Amino acid sequence: MGTELNIKVRSNLVNKYKGGYPLITKQVMDHTGSVEEGMLFNLVDEKNSFIGKGYYGKQNKGYGWVLTKNKDEKIDQPFFERKIRTAIDKRKSFFRDEETTAFRVFNGEGDGIGGFTIDYFDGYYLINWYSEGIYTFNEHVITSLKNLVEYKAIYQKKRFREDGKFIEEDGFVDGERGQFPILVKENGANFAVYFNEEAMVGVFLDQRDVRKTIRDKYAQGKTVLNTFSYTGAFSVFAALGGAVKTTSVDLANRSLPKTIEQFSVNGIDYEAQDIIVEDVFHYFKYAVKKNLKFDMVILDPPSFARSKKFSFSAEKDYKNLLKEAIAITENNGIIVASTNSASFDMKKFKGFIDAAFKESNSKYSIVEEFSLPKDFETIKQFKEGNYLKVAFIKKLKG
Repeated sequence: MGTELNIKVRSNLVNKYKGGYPLITKQVMDHTGSVEEGMLFNLVDEKNSFIGKGYYGKQNKGYGWVLTKNKDEKIDQPFFERKIRTAIDKRKSFFRDEETTAFRVFNGEGDGIGGFTIDYFDGYYLINWYSEGIYTFNEHVITSLKNLVEYKAIYQKKRFREDGKFIEEDGFVDGERGQFPILVKENGANFAVYFNEEAMVGVFLDQRDVRKTIRDKYAQGKTVLNTFSYTGAFSVFAALGGAVKTTSVDLANRSLPKTIEQFSVNGIDYEAQDIIVEDVFHYFKYAVKKNLKFDMVILDPPSFARSKKFSFSAEKDYKNLLKEAIAITENNGIIVASTNSASFDMKKFKGFIDAAFKESNSKYSIVEEFSLPKDFETIKQFKEGNYLKVAFIKKLKG
């Protein structure tokens, strides 16, 4: 696949790309003729001086990624293998950790190639492809993995639309098909994961440090409400940490059997916990009406969510979500406020927190903060890549 065209970068963006910014934005692609997914191109300045080489791949973040600032570097299978080898070498300590057998091996642009990720699950490798463009290089990535690691199996998930729709498939690529669920460990706890179902596998690996902190420092003897609970991972760690009771609330019907399963694979009596399939915003109103209060409330909503009566955008609505949580949190209780929205930074997130408490006539202190764990490699030139923001907030008396 040869480089076929030069794309001229506007003068006001040249320094940004020369400084290492990796995402090809709409501004860059404006005024460009028809470009095919996966096509390689050179970014050049107004004097046609080379800036970088990238590929076209439309996804929700942008229109492709810069791959190299070296004009003579070939984008071939050895290129992908070098990048993946470097990423694996950085994570040697994770491979040696017997208490955690699920982690990220390759984190897109953080490891030098935007548009795909590779996760490790106890001998199984899962590739997530985020555009048709990067998927055109799938043989290079898969061959590289085969050359670099021993594996039980390789799976893949196409997280982009083909002919206007997501293609559902079991995703098996090579090796021996897994018997699902596969049990993996995270800091000694168990998670049941599936590669042959929907886009998500059953646990978000980027919250590993947050879950451990809840278990080890905050859960003992506490009542815990876990909202937008998905498969109940936070609830599991709270229960393992000695919580008196956990309440998991999620609108999706699948959350009930999935949460029961996660409790069960950890030897926790799920019947002693509350697992509620309901709109989180309805549940907040119910809790206020019944005067329910919790020692810990966990907020980890999607960046965007929609139900029959409510739509939620983290950037617009997180402040009001926090106000709902403040109303049902005990004095000296903890709110774990989390967002994976890349559209604002921690400073702005703290602004939402401050406004929510002021409007609720409550005082607070932020006692811990988290961003992405070490296996989710990021680069300073692409701050949006470090998307995770988590604050442990203590609701103070008076």
